[in-house]
Amino acid sequence: MRALEVAELAPHHGGCALVDRPVPVPGPGEVRVRVRAAAVNFPDLLMTNGGYQLKPELPFTPGLEFAGEVEALGEGVADWAVGDAVVGGNRFGAMAEAITVPARALRRKPERLSWEEAAAYGVAYLTAYVSLVRCGRVAAGEWVLVHGAAGGVGLATVDLAKALGARVIAAASSAAKREAIAELYAPDAVIAAEPGFRDTVKALTGGGGADVIFDPVGGDVFDESTRCIAFDGRLLVVGFASGRIPEVPANIPLIKGFSVVGVRAGEYGRRFPQRGAENLAAIDALAAEGRIRPHVHAVLDLADWRAGFAMLERREAVGKVVLRP
Repeated sequence: MRALEVAELAPHHGGCALVDRPVPVPGPGEVRVRVRAAAVNFPDLLMTNGGYQLKPELPFTPGLEFAGEVEALGEGVADWAVGDAVVGGNRFGAMAEAITVPARALRRKPERLSWEEAAAYGVAYLTAYVSLVRCGRVAAGEWVLVHGAAGGVGLATVDLAKALGARVIAAASSAAKREAIAELYAPDAVIAAEPGFRDTVKALTGGGGADVIFDPVGGDVFDESTRCIAFDGRLLVVGFASGRIPEVPANIPLIKGFSVVGVRAGEYGRRFPQRGAENLAAIDALAAEGRIRPHVHAVLDLADWRAGFAMLERREAVGKVVLRP
């Protein structure tokens, strides 16, 4: 089978190559899935150079999430049958024609979603759900400011916030991205992600500021966000795409009465397994009902993986990039 292999940790994905590997045999409690689509996520890119906290033993195949069909069952697997359409998540291994995972790592593919959409919604919408529902406690009618709104997770957050009845302000860096966000999801406002956005946010919210701010950028964006968050607001720390980890003097959240909340969706599910299962069930139900609509920016053959990686690195993708093994 074809697989993208990381044989060496190197910059610019220099240790990666498309190779032929034996088709894996599922062990007890495992299922082999014929991968129809695998999404590209930033952790996949980081793992190729050792820049992510998880460092699999070399060689390994990247790929956090996938959609496909059950192809073979290991001993003791009773919940799945050959031919079942599934979605799944694994910490790596999805960028291949087949992947073997524990049976518990699989879920039914929502019928409404294509293979590509099904591969693209799990990580993004799970992060959005943990952010908005578990950590942000967002309520219908509240103002939600989403930074990095054109990225895979940011776009999912815009979509989910709308589905939850929030009033959404999407911030993105380019006019083309802003136009795409407006066309795809019609948030209440789409604004430029540039210094001075706090005044725009205050004007849009009637002076009170945003009740929930989703921030995967950090740096100056975080600093300015503390100036346009509402009293009793929740500032969600999701990542530091800007490269600078910001600091906030404790007197600012004290005086303004807001909370700074860290978001780690995967770790949340590992720490609270029951809630983690509920989170996945919730996004699956939203997808099955058509209340969320994952957007795929580009679909590429696995052989074109480098072009897909570059789309994320250049931050040109609006939504998710998906590979077809």
